[in-house]
Amino acid sequence: MKKIYCLILFVSLFGFSQEIALLKYSGGGDWYANPTSLPNLIKFCNNTIKTNLAVKPATVSAESSEIFNYPFLHMTGHGNVVFSPIEINNLRNYLLSGGFLHIDDNYGMDQYIRKEITKLFPNNELVEIPNNHSLFQEPFVFENGLPKIHEHDKKRAQAFGIFVENRLVLLYTFECDLGDGWEDYEVHHDPEEVRQKALKMGANIINYVFKN
Repeated sequence: MKKIYCLILFVSLFGFSQEIALLKYSGGGDWYANPTSLPNLIKFCNNTIKTNLAVKPATVSAESSEIFNYPFLHMTGHGNVVFSPIEINNLRNYLLSGGFLHIDDNYGMDQYIRKEITKLFPNNELVEIPNNHSLFQEPFVFENGLPKIHEHDKKRAQAFGIFVENRLVLLYTFECDLGDGWEDYEVHHDPEEVRQKALKMGANIINYVFKN
């Protein structure tokens, strides 16, 4: 079943239009932050790596069976995150069935989300992804790994992941803030060079999801 599901995802990237989704969660954090980020990433991917993603992302709740309709879930915010037991079970089943979750700390999420990731995969360590991983190699090369988009606490940008049977199922980007870099220029006034780095890294993530 897992292999069949992954095959469907691969075909959908280059065939009919495929939707990606923003994950809505509980706990009080602003899951709705960066409203222009996913639409801009979708546009960039469709124009540069020739995906066929629906121009408007969906919004799905963590406990909903609808998450299984989307090969890629994006999650962001600045504050608290709490997954209920039902949400934990649903998200775990989704990820083990071939789905992918990208969590992008929008600054302030870290102390909360790490606890929830541990609940999701208590027997899998959240590990830093090496710079030579394919996530950073195609279609755009990032020799130094995850790019730094916003300063935050002036720490280096880090990409962490949960791997299940050598497949990256969950990506957590920390001290980077890709989502801010995907937003409209008017929101943060990031230089075009910085926005391009963020969008290219986002395209690499999308590329990885649909090809693995």
